[in-house]
Amino acid sequence: MKLPSLFRRTPFRLTLLFLALFAAAASAVLAWVYVVSASEARSAAEASVRAEVEVLAGIHRERGDNALNAALIERVSRGGSYLYVLSDRSGAIKTANISQSPFDPGAAGDDPRWDDFRVPDVDEDGRVQMRQAIGVETPLGPDDLLFVGQDIGDIEDYLARLTQALWAAMALVLILGLVGGLIISRNVERGMGRIQTVVSAVQGGDLKARAEVRGRGDELDELADGLNTMLDRMEASMASIRHAGDAIAHDLRSPLTRMRARLEVALIDAEAGRIDAVDALQVALGEADDLLKTFNTVLAIARLQAAKTPEMNRFDAGDLAADMAELYQPAAEDKGLEFGHEVERGLFIHASRSFLSQALANLIDNAIKYTPDGGAVMLRARRRSSGEIEFSVTDTGPGVPAEDRERVIQRFVRLENSRSEPGSGLGLALVAAVAEANAGRLQIDEGPGAVEQDDGGVSGPGLRVAFILPPAD
Repeated sequence: MKLPSLFRRTPFRLTLLFLALFAAAASAVLAWVYVVSASEARSAAEASVRAEVEVLAGIHRERGDNALNAALIERVSRGGSYLYVLSDRSGAIKTANISQSPFDPGAAGDDPRWDDFRVPDVDEDGRVQMRQAIGVETPLGPDDLLFVGQDIGDIEDYLARLTQALWAAMALVLILGLVGGLIISRNVERGMGRIQTVVSAVQGGDLKARAEVRGRGDELDELADGLNTMLDRMEASMASIRHAGDAIAHDLRSPLTRMRARLEVALIDAEAGRIDAVDALQVALGEADDLLKTFNTVLAIARLQAAKTPEMNRFDAGDLAADMAELYQPAAEDKGLEFGHEVERGLFIHASRSFLSQALANLIDNAIKYTPDGGAVMLRARRRSSGEIEFSVTDTGPGVPAEDRERVIQRFVRLENSRSEPGSGLGLALVAAVAEANAGRLQIDEGPGAVEQDDGGVSGPGLRVAFILPPAD
C-alpha cells in the first residue's frame, strides 16, 4: 500500500525526524524531572525516619524502657504518619500502632535494616487501601527491637499526579513540536520551491530568472541572494562569450580574407613562374602569426582566470620597470615620442614576473601605438601612501572616454578610434586578468590633459593606466 503523498514528501519526513528528536529531548528532560522529584521525596522521608529513630533511641539510652514506652504511647495517641513497633527479639510486641513489624525478628542482627512495605489504611468510605511505606528496624540493646516507619502514600500520590502532569506536558510538547515542525518545513518547502523554480527556469535557458529575496535575513534569503549573484555572473559571462564570438568573427574575418587572397595570388604566381609568390607567402605567414598571437592571448587570459598561473616569486618591481623602460625607449623615439621613466627601487612584490612583464609590455605598447607623433609617454614605478606598489603608464594620446573605461578592459572590445590600428582588443583584457590573478587591480584615468605639439596641433587628453599590486610580506 502506498503512503499518501504528504508522507512521501521530504519536508514531512524531515518534520517527523525533527519531532522524534524533539520528543526524545523533551522525554529525557521530563524523565529527569520525575527521577529527581522522586529521589528528593524519598530522601526527605528517609531523613525524617532516621531523625525519629535517633530521638527515640536517645530516650531509651538515657531514661530506659519505660520512658521509651511512654514516648511511643504519646506519639501513637497523637497520630501522624509515623509507624511504630517496639518488640523483643522473639517478636512479642510491647507497643505499636501497626499489627506487626515487616521484618522477621529471628533474622535481626546488630545493624539497622531498611525496607519498603505496604500498610492497610481505611478511608472515609470504609474502604481498605494499601499504602506505601518505608521503615527501619534498629536493635536497642540485647533484648529489644525498635521499628520506625513512615507512610509515604501522600508522596506516592504526589508522584502519581506529577506523572500525569508530565504525560500531559509530553502530549503538549508533541503537539507543539508537530505544529512547529510542520510550519517550519512548510516555510522551507515554499522557499526551496521558489528557488527550484528559478533553477528549472535557468535549466530551460531563461538566464533572466531570479530568486525572490524576502528581506528576512535568514538562510533562505542568503541562499537566494547567492544564487542571484551567481546567475548575474553567469549571464554576464554568457553575454561576454556571445560578444567575444561576434568580435572574433569581426576581427578575424579581415586577416583571414587577406590570408586567403595572398595564398590565392601565391598559387597563381607560382603556376605562372613568377618569384613574388614567395613574398605573398611571407605576408600570409605574417597574417597567420597574428592569428596565433590572438589565440595565444585568449589562452593566457583563460589560464589566468582559472588561477593556473606559473609559479610566483618575490622580486623588485623597480628592476622590472627599469628593464621595460630600456626595452621600449628606442621604439618610442623611433616614432618621434618623448619617453621618460621614474622608477623607485626596493619595491618588492610577490607575483608572476613573466605575466607581469607581458602586462607592462601591453600598456607601454598601447601608449606608443595610440600617441601621435610629438607626444610623450611616461612609465612610473612607485610605492603609494597605502604601501601598495603601483606601475603607471601615462600618454598624451586620444584617451578613453569615461563611459568606456570599464568596457575597454573586456575581451575583444575596441573603440571606434582604434579600429584603424592593428590589434585584437585583448591587450587591456590581459592586463586586467594579470592584475586579478596577482591580487591587484587596474585603474584607468584621464592623462595630463591637452598638450600643444611642436607643429602647432593639440593632442588629446591622454590616458593614465595604473597597475596596482600588494607589496610582498
